[in-house]
Amino acid sequence: MTDVTNKLPNSGRRSAIKKVGALAVGAAASPFIPALSGYAFGSDAPIKIGMQAHRTGIGASYGRWYERVATATTKLINEEGGINGRPVELIVEDDGTDPKRGAEVIEKFATLHKVDVAYGTLFSHVVIGSSPRAGELKLPYFVVSEGHHVASGKLNRYVFQPGITDVKSQVISMAPWVSQNLGKKVTMIYPDFAFGHDHRDYFSAAMKQQGGEVLELIAIPPTESSFTRYLPRIPRQTEVLYHVMVGPGVLTFVKEMGQFFGSSRPEIFGFIDSLEAVDFATPQLEFLDGTHFWEAHPRYAQQNQSEFDRFYRERVGVDENGASIDDPGDISTYSHMFGCWETLFILKQAMEASGYKSSTPADKQALIEAVESMEKFEHGRNHPQGSKVFNGKIHQSFGHQHISRVENSRLNVVHTTSIEDGMYEPEGDYTQMPL
Repeated sequence: MTDVTNKLPNSGRRSAIKKVGALAVGAAASPFIPALSGYAFGSDAPIKIGMQAHRTGIGASYGRWYERVATATTKLINEEGGINGRPVELIVEDDGTDPKRGAEVIEKFATLHKVDVAYGTLFSHVVIGSSPRAGELKLPYFVVSEGHHVASGKLNRYVFQPGITDVKSQVISMAPWVSQNLGKKVTMIYPDFAFGHDHRDYFSAAMKQQGGEVLELIAIPPTESSFTRYLPRIPRQTEVLYHVMVGPGVLTFVKEMGQFFGSSRPEIFGFIDSLEAVDFATPQLEFLDGTHFWEAHPRYAQQNQSEFDRFYRERVGVDENGASIDDPGDISTYSHMFGCWETLFILKQAMEASGYKSSTPADKQALIEAVESMEKFEHGRNHPQGSKVFNGKIHQSFGHQHISRVENSRLNVVHTTSIEDGMYEPEGDYTQMPL
């Protein structure tokens, strides 16, 4: 089933002008939204963005919030006059968090919906399964995934990850803090697919550089529902238990980990993926008090909260605790979903810089080259998570990471990395690939 959202009415230039004029009245009241008086859409034909969403499957909790953020971002862009004076139409298709179905969705976007770009995917195996088809169809594909697959240079020139950092950058920036503050003997628990393998490979190497060692690697199928049988493999001499889990069983995983350790546990460092969309006040999670988590965008509003984060929360309907304003029990995937907001604004910036008009080979080439020429995104309304440096050769951004401590069922940031902490030498160069 196709869900089309945020489409301004296609009823002639005169009605479009009236629509934008009406929207401008409310927009002028906010310091974040420029007044649009006298502005008219350059065309009634929308720019179509095909969102590949995890509505079902193991990524459903992420997919729901990714779609919610993308819808809010599209609404804001349209309030401000669209892209190149044209409304934006968001076309959403469910990929089932499945790589085969993901490739089918990409083909559907290109041949049936005739979208200008595809966008939004999170789970790495879906990105890896979909990217070859995007390249074959010459469809620009903007993912919000975090895996190192884009930055590795192993995909193709049509695939970009500009609005979120990758796992390699994340772990190498935080390994020094972990080794200096928590311990050097580590056991890792991670999901047994590409995303988890990135953690396994790059954190192991980063800890070795810090004089540490990984004692045990415990890979768990992402569809697993019980984890008790894996936990006895944790060596007794473990100083730090590093965990990153995904999927519907994450809450069970954390609860069973607490039951296994009881009152005696090593230091625990987790990626927030293990508790995205989960309330920290949930019973049996009390044992996490005093443990640490990686966050890209802090779920709980911090004392130094920026005005940009405040505006972003208001637009996507999230409160200061990272829960839905409509339902305090509906916890967002806050540390990842900002990438949807930022990526759409990057896409808007690139389309306007390139003068994009339609999905012709010339316009696609101009769009791709415009993105590749970008170098930095400043912290601001369009980039509420923070400033970023973009490397056009590998189609990847580098940004700040946060280490947060659980205190009274809340996450408080105790360390923020610099952008430079997570930078590494490019492994490839997409700009040398033909279009």
